[in-house]
Amino acid sequence: MKRREELRPIAQESAPALIAGQLRSLIGQGVLLPGAQLVEMEIAGKLRVSRGPVREAIQRLTQEGLLVSVRNRGVFVAEFTEVDIQDIYRSRTAIEKAAAGVLIGADPEQAGRELLECVGAMEEARTAGDTETMSEADIAFHETLVSLASSPRLSRMHGTLLTETRMCLNRLEGRYADEAVRVAEHRAIAEAIRDGDHSLVMARLDAHMDDALYRLLPHVAATAAGRRV
Repeated sequence: MKRREELRPIAQESAPALIAGQLRSLIGQGVLLPGAQLVEMEIAGKLRVSRGPVREAIQRLTQEGLLVSVRNRGVFVAEFTEVDIQDIYRSRTAIEKAAAGVLIGADPEQAGRELLECVGAMEEARTAGDTETMSEADIAFHETLVSLASSPRLSRMHGTLLTETRMCLNRLEGRYADEAVRVAEHRAIAEAIRDGDHSLVMARLDAHMDDALYRLLPHVAATAAGRRV
């Protein structure tokens, strides 16, 4: 009888996954700006690895939409159009609304408490005038919201959208005259989840998306203001 081969757990992430993670982080932080070219040989040299895992990492990020391969030119960090930005926020909001629905049906009070801790981190960063830390706390809020739903598929889809959101947040710097508004929006979402108010949570997530789009694309998103809560 032929012996059946099976996949076995590995001790750690593969080199391509680790490289992709580093590049993804640099893109999200704005170290690698939209339109920047990635050169396999240069990256391999800096990481002291062969070009094979770098090539695979780049392929992964290209599949995620964070990189764009241009024939006979090379690979570049994606540049988002206005349509792309709207699609990113609408897709992310759809996932977060699905996750919020799960939380409200499970343990909304505990979820609300954990999300309010994220809001507290945002407030600390705002008080300190640390815009970069505040943006990371902003991302952590949304990441926590989805991770609490314990859905690997929602988290997987949300992960790529969060990197794209980081790229958009780099454009949002300076768009808030008072960062307290940003904190208040997140607190309102967390409190609605804590209180188990499904319709209010959905409305506030929509309003949060509308506000971000209004600040990023004021001439496109102006009509969305009517849905704000």
